[in-house]
Amino acid sequence: MLSVSLKAQIAVKADKIYTSAGEPISNGVVLVKNGKIEKVGSASSIKIPSGYTVYEAKIVTPGLVDARSEVGLSGDQNIPSDQDQLEKSSPIQPDLRAVDAYNTDDTLVGYLRINGVTTIHTGHGIGALVSGQTMVAKTKPGLVDQVTLIPAEMLALSLGESVHGNFNSPGTEAKEISMLRTELLKAQSYQQKMDTVKDASKKPARDLNLEMLGKLLKGEMKTLIYANKATEIISAIRLAKEFDLKLVLEGVAEGYRLTNEIKASGAEVIVHATMARPFGDNENMTLENAAILTKAGILVSIESGFEGYVPKTRVILYEAGIAAANELPYDEALKAVTINPAKLLGLDKRIGSIEKGKDADIVLYDGDPFEYTTHVCKVIIDGQLVADNCK
Repeated sequence: MLSVSLKAQIAVKADKIYTSAGEPISNGVVLVKNGKIEKVGSASSIKIPSGYTVYEAKIVTPGLVDARSEVGLSGDQNIPSDQDQLEKSSPIQPDLRAVDAYNTDDTLVGYLRINGVTTIHTGHGIGALVSGQTMVAKTKPGLVDQVTLIPAEMLALSLGESVHGNFNSPGTEAKEISMLRTELLKAQSYQQKMDTVKDASKKPARDLNLEMLGKLLKGEMKTLIYANKATEIISAIRLAKEFDLKLVLEGVAEGYRLTNEIKASGAEVIVHATMARPFGDNENMTLENAAILTKAGILVSIESGFEGYVPKTRVILYEAGIAAANELPYDEALKAVTINPAKLLGLDKRIGSIEKGKDADIVLYDGDPFEYTTHVCKVIIDGQLVADNCK
């Protein structure tokens, strides 16, 4: 395992630096000190101090941010003992915490790391009406508390076929929404009593499920709803409006049909992996989805999502490359896997772009990042070299 002190002083030189914060910098330099970006600019304006370790590359980008994954809970072996992303004992379990199951030693975490993914939004996955809480972590080696940025980021919900296949009830889309409305109404009542009853002996017994749903109602946590078909997307928007939820739509395979409705709702959007297979709820997907939504003025992030086949995860670098090949402008494709998901996660002051003062999460390439033949050569997280692939 590669290891460099977080105190390391590093200079990264590149033919071109895509900062995700402005125009690309030709013949650029990034200085890193104490795990943070010290300076970024042209080589003519920045002098590399003595004692800095110098790395060179053709292209440099910010560390990639995976807007939605199940890595760390869903392992690479594809056997029951390493599949912790979905608890099937009940369709509604908002009390489940991803941080209690996240495995920093998961081979897939390392796989994403060597492919330039430095931060992941991961956790309980699709397939349950309310599957549990998500978390945000860096992909660097370390114990869970050392790599976790946000232990409870969003509450993950799912609509559609992924739920029907795992539970006898709900078995239809109408029943899904009915059950969610019922639980949210219970949570409203519970929260009202907890907030207004002064006598502690008369307060309701603490209920972790209703407590978490109460966070959605109070706007303390975003509601992440996996919905692909147009009917599911509209239902999610309707539910969010009824209960004043902070809505994040995930998947949105038919989002291109509903650009006006999605934009009017104010929902944030995580688009399905571009190369997802077109069947089931995804049967009407298009490779141009991210481009169409972006053109409509909707801020788009691209996810790896959940991959049922080996190697059990997709890599957002490739998914963004395909989106760029299907009408999503180059800079927007890069933003969809860097600064856009950083904004979605409320972490854009730390990650997602190469700017002074931000975490030194940097990826070095030997060519155009979106070209299939290009290699991710080096990966730096918090100023630490964690991958060196082009020796």
